[in-house]
Amino acid sequence: MASPLAVSLPAPLRHFFSRFPLYTYPPVDSPDKACPVTQPTLWIHVPWSPDADVLSSDVECLKWQAYLALRGLSNVAIRWDVSVDGALDTRLPNLHVPLKTLPAASKEVKEQDDGEGELLPAHLIPEWVDGQVGTLDELEGYVDEAARYESRAWVALLEGNVHAALVLHQPSISSLLSLLSPYQTKPRSLEAVVPHPPAPLFGISSLLPSYGTHVDVEAVEQQYKEAIASLSERLGTDKWFLGSAAPTALDALVFAYLHSILHSKENSLRFEVTRRVNLVSWELRVQSQVRGAFRIIEALQSP
Repeated sequence: MASPLAVSLPAPLRHFFSRFPLYTYPPVDSPDKACPVTQPTLWIHVPWSPDADVLSSDVECLKWQAYLALRGLSNVAIRWDVSVDGALDTRLPNLHVPLKTLPAASKEVKEQDDGEGELLPAHLIPEWVDGQVGTLDELEGYVDEAARYESRAWVALLEGNVHAALVLHQPSISSLLSLLSPYQTKPRSLEAVVPHPPAPLFGISSLLPSYGTHVDVEAVEQQYKEAIASLSERLGTDKWFLGSAAPTALDALVFAYLHSILHSKENSLRFEVTRRVNLVSWELRVQSQVRGAFRIIEALQSP
């Protein structure tokens, strides 16, 4: 029996709606089930050799891999089957961790862990690491305050002059499909890393809009050469940069750039590093330690 408060639709409207019936279907069970997160898993860009390598081909991802390994983490899983548009802030790396490992997680949250875990952007990785291995002192692992301040200058040099040279010689996107795709991995532009941004190719005092940039290739390459020479001289025969007793965040950053340079297809970039024995031997030693901290998740391993 219809409710006396029910509102009946006019016949023309009912006839119109009858042309668009609502069908309800039962749920479809997928055979693919997400594996529970039982250990930290780092989402990275694909390695140089996916079949035999665990180190990312992206210098930013590699920096965080080195940071995790040099802080003492081990048995960290990695995966590179997640597109960058599926990452937080559309930037890799991301760290997927079990809820029980979160430093600020309450007892109730840890008990209700359903295996989904928590996904962390890169800037929250140090806080999570501190919760696992303990926080650093106020000197951040450097021998004194002067070394800590000096480390900031080296970071600026690496992320400025050295990174500019890597971007300058980075292969450009050539496939038409890649150019048309709305999901593109866009590295930092050259203008964002050089000390003095270059002027546009044209557009000033012109009817044409500003487009492109003038890049002083010789200046970028010369600054890169000087940066690598300074890096080699500062390392000398020390085990870690700036004479630290243990690896610091600077060592992770230096390793990421040296490893990326040694895998670059540009001979002039590699030559500046390979001609300096202390940098090559240091990179090989640190590389062994970093590799040993990671393993490929089972879903990416060949059967």
